[in-house]
Amino acid sequence: MRLSTARMRMRDLDHGRVRARLALVATGTVAALSLSACLVLPFVPGNDPTPGVGGGGATGSSGNPTAVQQPPAGTTGLGRFYSQRLDWRSCSAGECAKLEVPVDYAQPQGSTIQLALLRVKAKSPSARIGSLVVNPGGPGGSGVEYASYANQIVGAPVRAAYDIVGFDPRGVGASAPIDCLDDAGLDAFLGMDPTPDTPAEEQAFVAGSKLLADGCKAKGGALLAHVSTVDAAKDMDVLRAALGEAKLHYLGKSYGTFLGSTYAGLFPDKVGRFVLDGVVPPDLTSQQLSEGQARGFEAATRAYVASCIKRSTCPIGSTVDEGMQWLQDFLKSLDAQPIRVTSDQKITELTEAWGAIGMAYAMYSQQAWPSLTSALTAAKNGDGNQLMELANQYADRTSSGKYSGNIMEVIYAVNCLDRPDTADVAIVEKNGEAFAKVAPTWGRFLAWGSVPCGVWPIQSGTTPAKITAAGSGPIVVVGTTRDPATIYEWSVRLKNELANAVLLTFDGDGHTAYTRSNACIDRPIDDYYVKGTVPTDGLKC
Repeated sequence: MRLSTARMRMRDLDHGRVRARLALVATGTVAALSLSACLVLPFVPGNDPTPGVGGGGATGSSGNPTAVQQPPAGTTGLGRFYSQRLDWRSCSAGECAKLEVPVDYAQPQGSTIQLALLRVKAKSPSARIGSLVVNPGGPGGSGVEYASYANQIVGAPVRAAYDIVGFDPRGVGASAPIDCLDDAGLDAFLGMDPTPDTPAEEQAFVAGSKLLADGCKAKGGALLAHVSTVDAAKDMDVLRAALGEAKLHYLGKSYGTFLGSTYAGLFPDKVGRFVLDGVVPPDLTSQQLSEGQARGFEAATRAYVASCIKRSTCPIGSTVDEGMQWLQDFLKSLDAQPIRVTSDQKITELTEAWGAIGMAYAMYSQQAWPSLTSALTAAKNGDGNQLMELANQYADRTSSGKYSGNIMEVIYAVNCLDRPDTADVAIVEKNGEAFAKVAPTWGRFLAWGSVPCGVWPIQSGTTPAKITAAGSGPIVVVGTTRDPATIYEWSVRLKNELANAVLLTFDGDGHTAYTRSNACIDRPIDDYYVKGTVPTDGLKC
């Protein structure tokens, strides 16, 4: 899940941002993405998976042919989607295929799109249990990219027993991507003053947000109204059927937990072995989401400062309070007087926006903290290059000004359908003041992140709602006590709302826990996937 103030908001990578974040540490992305991914995986791959030719509806060219399955009761016109067979073709990271789904599930005879898939087959075919569908977060994290790191995102026993299957959700990556702005336009959007101080700056922020919204409206076509999490969850059930699975086995991180709980609410009888790590509860309002992330990033920043001041190389002070004040003053100074950037071909100054994005990136994993300390040391001496590089990694951007994916745009397309918001500057100002009382460093950033959804061209009519998924199989919920992007209390909240769930707690830092914390968390999850043994509710590690 990503932080995002018109650029930093539920983007769990995203476990999200798998490529550069992989250099940080292993996680189930990112993080965040996640996103997803929200920003953390263990190595930088050589090649990205490329979906092969061929599409839904063809007979599989490798693997076992899938069993024909029926669409959900009460639906009409979905039979051809549920009965399609996947044409798996060899690609750089495994086997790739396309899944055909309707743009609008209420009009299944209308337009369709194809979703990109990647399958990395089980290491031990004789012990194979089935397919494990994975989502790294975002919204907007590439499940195809995430699955290409199959050896890192799940434990060895799971890797041996499951085909790891990732898909790019509708509107994301290679699945009919929504692209709203050119690279220069996206630079301008992400570089807007994230904490406007005057009426003129506030109106400029609203105008910049509207440029994004108008770009999405102009280029998004009919799909723009149908990239909600409910739509993506329905796609997952078509995927389950096309994989020949009676039930869906699933790993969702960050925003992927929202996608997973939404699926469980729609199709409780199809829930197999489900793990939701780094939770985004489905009933949070946009305001609650922003306030919670503000508190989460504030706590993560304090943890970073506490670690930094123990080292003689720390450039920001000798106490936690002193260090936090230094960071707040530093961001304000960038607003008044940016510092030079010479390593980027398009951006010549490190502004408050880019500096904050770089700092936020490092909060997803403590493995990134030394890089942040080095970047802050350089910035203190007038060199913004290192902090700009951290910001580029967060945004999936190269120093040449090219964006590798569309997560920084599609995140709004999804969020704004899921959680309506406001562009009323009086309300935003009031929220900013309230958030800043509990999160002085990040509160106003997150409050202003509401504006793009306040000017969004499509209103879905959806409101956040609790999901119980009554009748589902047991769902494993995982929370990290100092998770910056998905605060721990959200994991407790979802566990209590689900009718059949257990909670695992990792007492630590960073975004998400499975495969990035310790064996105390990893082992029971591996056993759950492989043996069906439900972990002990309340386990703390």
